[in-house]
Amino acid sequence: MVSRQTRKGADSTGDAVDTILAQWNRERPDLDVAPMAIIGRLKRCAALVQQQLDATFAEFDMSGWEFDMLATLRRAGAPYRLAPTALFSTLMVTSGTMTHRLQRLETRGWITRVPNPEDARSTLVQLTDTGFAQIERAVDAHVANEHHMLAPLSAEALAQIDAGLIAWLKLLESER
Repeated sequence: MVSRQTRKGADSTGDAVDTILAQWNRERPDLDVAPMAIIGRLKRCAALVQQQLDATFAEFDMSGWEFDMLATLRRAGAPYRLAPTALFSTLMVTSGTMTHRLQRLETRGWITRVPNPEDARSTLVQLTDTGFAQIERAVDAHVANEHHMLAPLSAEALAQIDAGLIAWLKLLESER
């Protein structure tokens, strides 16, 4: 059982997850709710982080998925273009979702579809100059926001969190 009393380094006030754990311990003392401590906090952190990310993206009149699409093309390097299949596999969306999203980005003037020089039957998705400028501005603010969110944590704490998440992610991905 992970509780406020047994959790190392817990402050005396606890958090919302401690309240949930205490309720389960009261109602179902037979149930080992220790995993809820980590999963619950991870979910709460993810939701709070997402709120801050969304606020930053909104400053640039874009959504998270729009940022992800433009950032994926930007990371591809000049000439900042990829096949739609590479985009949807990287972003883990269906081809139908990808088609809709590409249409929206094209309407906004952030991407264009160009003939694939290696396969005349297909097209590539490429950042426009406007799309490039948009992602350049947004990624600067995005990284600054991430630094701001992590700034209160020590380098040691960040390294421990990163190492733990790397190990866990590898395990979860290997089970897929």
